[in-house]
Amino acid sequence: MTSLFDDSLRKIQFLFKYSGMHLELKSSKTIADIIRYRWLYIINFLWLNTDVIGEIFWIIDGAANGKKLSELTYIAPCTTLCMLANLKSIFLILSEDALTQLTKNLREMERSEDGSENMVKDTIIEEQRSFLNVVISALNFWNAMTVIAFSLTPLVLMAVEFRKTNEVELMLPFLIVYPFDSYDIKYWPFVYLHQVWSSCIVVLEIGGADCLFYTCCTVIRTQFRLLQHDFEGIISTNESEFQEKFLKLVVRHQELMRSVNLLEKMYTKSTLFNFVSSSFLICLTGFNVTAIDDVAFVLSFLTFLLMSLLQIFLLCFFGDMIMTSSLEVSIAIYNSRWYLAKATTAKQLFLVQIRAQKPCKLTASSYADVNLRAFMRILSTAWSYFALLKTIEKD
Repeated sequence: MTSLFDDSLRKIQFLFKYSGMHLELKSSKTIADIIRYRWLYIINFLWLNTDVIGEIFWIIDGAANGKKLSELTYIAPCTTLCMLANLKSIFLILSEDALTQLTKNLREMERSEDGSENMVKDTIIEEQRSFLNVVISALNFWNAMTVIAFSLTPLVLMAVEFRKTNEVELMLPFLIVYPFDSYDIKYWPFVYLHQVWSSCIVVLEIGGADCLFYTCCTVIRTQFRLLQHDFEGIISTNESEFQEKFLKLVVRHQELMRSVNLLEKMYTKSTLFNFVSSSFLICLTGFNVTAIDDVAFVLSFLTFLLMSLLQIFLLCFFGDMIMTSSLEVSIAIYNSRWYLAKATTAKQLFLVQIRAQKPCKLTASSYADVNLRAFMRILSTAWSYFALLKTIEKD
């Protein structure tokens, strides 16, 4: 059976390839090594952030010139998402050692299960493989639709305007300040393509970091479920056989906890910004959907809103999966017919059960746990901000 981890990595390889982040990280000792290995990421970083700087200047200039709140909030969600893409990619690159160790741990745990030939275990692995494939495929499709919606909206509006007035009015996907006239026909095609690729970079970097997170969470959850299955059937009449199995399961449990800690190290800082920014993203895009009259732009922001909701929901959902599956190890030990074992054997199982009752969890820099409760708090905060913006708009 093919490895769940490696099979899933192959499906998201293109996200890392075109963003320049890479999956199989290599040690970079000198600046020359970094440039040679990260040249595409550096180009994409500079490419994207020229637009981010222009967006910030547009917001500052708009506020200084008294533009409406709906106009100012038009570009703010895009700027926030660009900053999120920057942070996710940078923190992932800085966590090179943790990613290398986590990859090694997960592959070793999967190899240890290769020769088991257990129908129940095979079913567990295939269930998780199918689930992860559906999530990654759906996410890639929706991200692509979001990019297409924002990229094509100006062209559609230009065509509609030309049909009405028989004149061409040049438009761009995003409102950005440049040191030249971006609506001059000499520059407009380049600026248009520049903005489209910037939106692709954002989707590639966020999609790559998130899909790797989902993959690692799914593999860890799978290993927790396999561990539960083994603990449920550990009781044996042969004491020496029990001790051998028990020791291996305890080591596997410890490795899984280490793997969760490595995943926490990789994502904890970017997750904190993700939590904070998601409330603003959902609030601002929801406000734009209700404040903008143009149907084409409403549809663009509606896809953007759904993408933002899906992104933070999946982050919390997979974090919740880790917590739940680690807690279920305690239930599996309880179901292991421990009452048929000797007192010393039951005490050993009891110690593991006590440890399993403390869930393995991912956090946003220890300020909040990554679970479905956090998702509900983000929605609640976003609704509060949305209500405030609507009140300000009316005033």
